[in-house]
Amino acid sequence: MQTLDFEGRKIGDAYPAYVISEIGVNFNTFDEGKKLIDASVAAGVDCVKIQTFKAETLTTKDAIFDLPKVGKISQYKVFKELELSDSLQKKLFDYARKKKIIFFSTPADKQDVNFLEKLDMPIYKIGSDDATNIPFIEYIAKLKKPTLVSTGMCNMKEVLEIKEVFSSNNNNKLAILHCVTKYPMDPEFANLKAINTLKRKLKIPIGYSDHSLGIDVCKTAVSIGANIIEKHVTMDKRQKGPDHILSATPKELKELTAFSKIAFSSLGNGIKKPAKCEEFTRKESRKSIVTIKNIMKGDKISKNMIKIMRPGYGIPPKDFKKIIGKTAKHDVNVDHVLKWTDLIH
Repeated sequence: MQTLDFEGRKIGDAYPAYVISEIGVNFNTFDEGKKLIDASVAAGVDCVKIQTFKAETLTTKDAIFDLPKVGKISQYKVFKELELSDSLQKKLFDYARKKKIIFFSTPADKQDVNFLEKLDMPIYKIGSDDATNIPFIEYIAKLKKPTLVSTGMCNMKEVLEIKEVFSSNNNNKLAILHCVTKYPMDPEFANLKAINTLKRKLKIPIGYSDHSLGIDVCKTAVSIGANIIEKHVTMDKRQKGPDHILSATPKELKELTAFSKIAFSSLGNGIKKPAKCEEFTRKESRKSIVTIKNIMKGDKISKNMIKIMRPGYGIPPKDFKKIIGKTAKHDVNVDHVLKWTDLIH
């Protein structure tokens, strides 16, 4: 599998999952955004992400959301309330640099990309809503910067088209995020096995962008080998807004980040062999062939002279039948762990 470099942080199967704290649309002011950045840094994430869009270029004024328990509401009105001013975004980028945390965004339009380029955007994220927006994907691919693409609502053919856009523009800095576009998403729809299907097919880092409640699905994704985890973060799940309920608290984010490192270290290299920490245990905990009575030099070994017992540094149990009838080379006391040097071959 290809390994990517995101601002000095390697991403791939040989490295722990890259954890993204998604704070976009979960704040409106600089102080709120600053608190989320601080909480993300304290949690030990690899980067923080926001969303860059203008309602005017994102949706028509006639488009609606038809939400359970809410009914029909204007998409334009929702996004207008959530969009961040250019000045606020610049302040957040500057603050994140001071905190020495990677900070990037998901643009929704070419104009957003042009603005982010002025901020020296290090990484780009393309949302699931633009996963089939080939002209927009190509516009970003041509920048030759590391890019994540969420693939909610996509089939494999559409995912392969995304990779082809990057390949045809000589940009090999692509990572794909498996995603299910439902807010919130029930775990039964996560289909996390798709992560390894995408790995085998694309041979590039594959991650998971989560919209479920809590962090259990994210932990599962890490456990089966997701190279990247993106999780929304909030200071309070009870706040008003579409993403707060499915976001992680700072405490949960810290737990997820710590878990991703433990999970990676526990996966190992896949080779079945004794662990280094088992070297001594193998000798003291396994069993050998042991004498259960005194044996004199020249005696023939019989079944009633030996037994299989701990420790494990003598003749192994699998050779029990082989030593029946062998001759003792010297006197052997009871409770002696037999070795081949005790016998005449």
